[in-house]
Amino acid sequence: MKWTNVKLIFTREVRDQLRDRRTLFTIAILPLFLYPLLGMLVFQVMQFTREYPVRIWIVGSEHLPQQPRLIEGTQFSAGLFNYPKDNELLEVVLADPDSDAAGSEERHLEAKRAVQSADFDAVIIFPPSFSEQLERFRKQLGDSRLPIQNEAVGEIPNPRIIYDQTRDESRVAKERLATVLHNWRENVGREYLKQNNISEIVAKPFVAEETDVASEEQRRAAVWSKLLPFVILIWALTGAFYPAIDLCAGEKERGTLETLLSSPARRGEIVWGKLLTIMLFSSATALLNLVSMSVTATLMMGQLEQLEQTFPELPMGLPPLVSLVWLVVALIPVSALFSALSLALATFARSAKEGQYYLMPLLLVTMPLIVLPVLPSVQLELGTSLIPVTGLMLLLKSLMESDYQLALVHVVPVIGMTSICCLFAIRWAIDQFNNESVLFRESERVEPGVWLRHLVRNRGETPSISAALLCATFLLILRFFANFQFSTPESWSDLATVTVISQIAFFAAPALIMAFILTRNPRATLLFRVPHWLTLPAAFLLAVLMHPTAMTISAQLQELYPAPEQLQVMVQKLIEDAPNIWALLFVLALTPAICEEFAFRGFILSGLRHLGHPSWAILLTSLLFGVAHGIIQQSIAASIVGCVIGYLAVQSGSILTCILFHLTHNSLAILSQILMEDFLAFLPAAKWAVQSIEGGYSYSWSFVTASLALAVLILVWFSRLPHQLYAEEKLQEAIDNQTVRAVAK
Repeated sequence: MKWTNVKLIFTREVRDQLRDRRTLFTIAILPLFLYPLLGMLVFQVMQFTREYPVRIWIVGSEHLPQQPRLIEGTQFSAGLFNYPKDNELLEVVLADPDSDAAGSEERHLEAKRAVQSADFDAVIIFPPSFSEQLERFRKQLGDSRLPIQNEAVGEIPNPRIIYDQTRDESRVAKERLATVLHNWRENVGREYLKQNNISEIVAKPFVAEETDVASEEQRRAAVWSKLLPFVILIWALTGAFYPAIDLCAGEKERGTLETLLSSPARRGEIVWGKLLTIMLFSSATALLNLVSMSVTATLMMGQLEQLEQTFPELPMGLPPLVSLVWLVVALIPVSALFSALSLALATFARSAKEGQYYLMPLLLVTMPLIVLPVLPSVQLELGTSLIPVTGLMLLLKSLMESDYQLALVHVVPVIGMTSICCLFAIRWAIDQFNNESVLFRESERVEPGVWLRHLVRNRGETPSISAALLCATFLLILRFFANFQFSTPESWSDLATVTVISQIAFFAAPALIMAFILTRNPRATLLFRVPHWLTLPAAFLLAVLMHPTAMTISAQLQELYPAPEQLQVMVQKLIEDAPNIWALLFVLALTPAICEEFAFRGFILSGLRHLGHPSWAILLTSLLFGVAHGIIQQSIAASIVGCVIGYLAVQSGSILTCILFHLTHNSLAILSQILMEDFLAFLPAAKWAVQSIEGGYSYSWSFVTASLALAVLILVWFSRLPHQLYAEEKLQEAIDNQTVRAVAK
């Protein structure tokens, strides 16, 4: 790669973007004016916000005790409010005294109708015997000879509050009324203690004194560390997406992309030049929005005196300088990741209009990863540090809060995972530029009916990429809704029924139906052919040798992302209730092996191989295979095992190899849990390989390493098998070989 070409393309793209007034307005001008204008709008809107009075209907007020008083005249007692002006917000209406009707169902129905018709915002009903019961309880409290029983308290009829949750006024009235009743109840308790010559300190023997050891700077950092990383990531994504559309899809429409491709610069150099340009504008957008928002928010908080009085612990002021430094440092990998993703999507788009449609799916995928670190229950640990974007935000949060010890422990996995994601995204963008069919796709109107007819009429020997993605989406949607249709199994028969039905109905059946409708050769699509005679025993032996590694990975994943203990106990109990081991293997090993392989390594992998890269097809199929398992521990483990099964499918060209490997893998996982104790008793010499731990067994690292080394040898043998390539794969292989020779020269 010649960096001089990259520099020329970079300067060219930056110069073109700076000439675009829309880009300059979005990146430079809009952030500087957006937040001040929003601040002015907030102040204008706040003029219309005020607390409105609510109407309270009190039924049975004549049954209230005289002391302490709840009502004085026609209002609540002024001493029951935290702020004196709150008394003006409650308009009290007293019902006519009617002892006989106060606690009747007719009065309750009348109160409900009054609230439903909005005549009153809330109604409180005191029963007729309320005051007498309170007095009886007070006397019992004062008589030391009578023990206080819980039943005596339960005999006191409680007041009833009637309100309408769907109306804001009624909900506010209920909250204000609950506050008044709480304070009155405290006064009643103090009055009873006073009448019985008992000190009030008995009810509250101690008060906890609070001491906040955090400094003002630390409090400001804690607040801003939850807000600023979120803003940085959102604007880094937005700032990368629109320049990427203009640099790729926009050039397609303007007809200038062909001129750039005909230059001496290679495709990889073009991608790097455009990528650096997008990164520059992404970083600039995020930084300008960060500065403008921080200054505007600080000025606004300084003016909101009421906010400061209500929340005195909320720090007012700019974030610490060191926090801004860490934000700038984190912006580099963030902008690189989002720029590469945006560049690949923009390259795939036929036009600028189509490219804008891809922003929402990208936001929907990224948003959960951005919102997750904001939750107080999510902390930086090894498991969360390996989640893309989320780990980076949590690390940034720790750095901004000056928790350097925690950040130092997890900085390596966070940087490693972020780097891997960036490399994959950049590689995807380069592959998009190397694919002529992607670069020069013509813009066209796509109607669902026409598209479906096209899939059926112009079907090929194997499914297209669109058909494969359609099948994968359909399977995942079915799997999602199936989780709500089936209740939690309570017996082995329920588990067996749910498993078999879901596997056949939601995996095998859709794949088989699509194979016969959307392809001309279902047998080739499903890889239903006899493999080399050594392939099947090699696949069986490979599954056996990879079993220790798979179990070790599962154990590590269980430590990273612990599953609920109740779920583990329930699954273990259901397995123990199986009638025999053959039924267990049929339901949990054979059925998933057949159904899932026909769907993923059959239909979906056959379609995705038209991408031109078998490795990309295997990886994408494995990720979809992992997502279909639902639980994160199973999803990650299934994705790893799926890569091996996908490789066997490509190299052997037979679904039988995949089914045998899958069946052996599942069977060993089940048998190791059930028969491991008997196996060690029968063969004590195996204890060097298997170690007993709390709650099960684990394989020694020496045994795992040795078995994995032998498994690699078998994979090398599979790599030497003759296998068929798709036309797209042959073309891409020729392009890659030509590129390697050009680089070598």
